[in-house]
Amino acid sequence: MTSNTTTEKKAVLVTGGAQGIGKSIAIQLAKDGYQVAICDLSFQKEKALETVKEIESITNSKAIFIECDVTQKNQVFEAVNKTYEEFGAFNTIVNNAGIVTVAPILETTEEQINKTLQTNVNSVIFGIQAASKKFEELGNQPGKIINASSVAGIEAFEMFGIYSATKFAIRGLTQASAKELGSKKITVNSYCPGFVSTSMWDEIDDKMGKYLGLPKGETMNKLIDRVALGRGSVPQDVANLVSFLASDKADYITGQSMVVDGGICFT
Repeated sequence: MTSNTTTEKKAVLVTGGAQGIGKSIAIQLAKDGYQVAICDLSFQKEKALETVKEIESITNSKAIFIECDVTQKNQVFEAVNKTYEEFGAFNTIVNNAGIVTVAPILETTEEQINKTLQTNVNSVIFGIQAASKKFEELGNQPGKIINASSVAGIEAFEMFGIYSATKFAIRGLTQASAKELGSKKITVNSYCPGFVSTSMWDEIDDKMGKYLGLPKGETMNKLIDRVALGRGSVPQDVANLVSFLASDKADYITGQSMVVDGGICFT
């Protein structure tokens, strides 16, 4: 992996990079020598700019924020183009943006279904399409596409029916895209986090607790009891895996969905 002191430029777009797992991924890839563009929704702008400043202070290299709704195809394509225009390079996309829906199958609304599919599945398809087009425009340049799945995409969990369905879908998209794009030297892989301590899991704990009649924090404790290594994950655990997938060490790996969960699902 190149460093910021070399003349070779490498640039990455991380969707949903303002906070949580996306933020850790963005910071780690910047440390690895990537120039980083993070995209997120407008209401996340303040957090996104804080992440940009943190990246710049840690790595002494430029980072940018691109306002983008990943459910809109044209905005995803524009974000990829802006990344290239800003850095003069584009090598990797991390389709990290996503939402979680906590609801029993029988109570899941049509609105929840559509919003979860659009955010978790459509956005990944748009990211794959946009990145592939840019790699082609750059003279059929090799590239890396890295998608966010989940342990819930390996084994479905109660109360996470529609969320699990979208994360299973990401594994299918990853495999199909890897087969279609392999001849172009584009690798496509996904990462499958477990129970990660982020604001998203605070929301899950609250909703699960109400449904199961458990006090705050008890849901997470019960989930952690399932982890072989005995602790919940932190965003850096996921960022470490993405760092590997984005590096030249993973050049011969494609179509894989790698679990980083401390020992919940064993594949």
